[in-house]
Amino acid sequence: MTQLTNAKNNILTDEMRLVAEAEKLSPETVCTLIREGRAVIPANNRKKRALKFCGIGAQMKTKVNANIGTSQDYCNVDDELEKTRVAIEAGADAIMDLSTYGDIREIRKRIIAESSVPVGTVPIYEAVLLKRPSNEHRSVLETLTETDLFDTILKHAQDGVDFITVHCGVTHAIIKHVQSNPRTGGIVSRGGTILGEWMKLHQKENPLYEKFDRVIEIAREYDLTLSLGDGLRPGAIADSFDYAQIEELKILAQLAERARLADVQVMIEGPGHVPLHQVQAQVLLQKSLCKGAPFYVLGPVVTDVAPGYDHITSAIGGAVAASAGADMLCYVTPMEHLGLPQAEHVREGVIASRIAAHAGDIAKGIESAIEWDRKFSLSRKNRDWDAMIANALDPQKPAAFRKMRKPQKESVCSMCGQLCVYALANGEKVL
Repeated sequence: MTQLTNAKNNILTDEMRLVAEAEKLSPETVCTLIREGRAVIPANNRKKRALKFCGIGAQMKTKVNANIGTSQDYCNVDDELEKTRVAIEAGADAIMDLSTYGDIREIRKRIIAESSVPVGTVPIYEAVLLKRPSNEHRSVLETLTETDLFDTILKHAQDGVDFITVHCGVTHAIIKHVQSNPRTGGIVSRGGTILGEWMKLHQKENPLYEKFDRVIEIAREYDLTLSLGDGLRPGAIADSFDYAQIEELKILAQLAERARLADVQVMIEGPGHVPLHQVQAQVLLQKSLCKGAPFYVLGPVVTDVAPGYDHITSAIGGAVAASAGADMLCYVTPMEHLGLPQAEHVREGVIASRIAAHAGDIAKGIESAIEWDRKFSLSRKNRDWDAMIANALDPQKPAAFRKMRKPQKESVCSMCGQLCVYALANGEKVL
């Protein structure tokens, strides 16, 4: 039984009740949102660990996902476990293990065991890395088979993964179009690129698209939430809203409907690099085409020229996307486009995305978000420094800053000091 099966039968699950409590909604409302395909609860039904259930979708707070995982240059599972802990401590609602080197299955199992929040993966990475050709004259893509792809998806489901990214909308026809109409940034999705090159090499259709029913079958058995990946997302703002991106989105909308009819939870991944004035339109288009399916956006990054600061460029885009209805933001760290992030970069990325998500929630009219700001503003007006620090989105930084630049008078800060507007308005003799 999946959450969607239960919702269709008006059965309130424990997961629905816990999400309802966290979101300050009624269990019946959560059940309805899941039944309508407007919300999901990623939770593998074979899980063997305590999990902080996460509702993603309409009427719920905007969630934040943190990507971690090994690379060929930096492959240390202890580092990735530390990143997992740091991301969750900083407030991430979900973790994605994007490991591309080492014993990927063992790394995945250890991250799942460590994580108290839902864990997602991209199975095609492992499928490719396990295909080491015995003949040095053959490439990995030559030896990769359809069976390899589906066997790897099944393995991830069996290991307890809660949601997976599958690039089912990258079709042979779209790849041919991109070949004839080159993009400024090309295809920047690793999964999309792998499948595109495989299709060109074998002159076959994308197996994940052509045999989508097999993907559905595995997902339904394990209640694996499908995150339909945007393999053709724009990787440069010049490519935003191009034919390839929109054509893929239309295909994902059709596949999402097939998944929901089969009682499989589904969300849609989105761009990417998008100029600021197009962000809202991108979200509204997805919501319209995909009948309100949860939208999981990667950024969006609103300018290409700020490497080292892409946690900021993505937070700008993320705030606009969230306010327009995006349901989960994939964080971006300061190391984006430059290298594998360290734990401190993970923390910065999570905090930046949480700020964007919270700003979006205020715009959406989420009562708990609005009330949080109201209470904080009263603490600021009352100069209750302990309350301000305790209730800050990231208590560590304001506490450190307050300690670093101590004021002469404890009731004020060292910026305004004797000219503190609240002290003056309160009639205190600070001048």
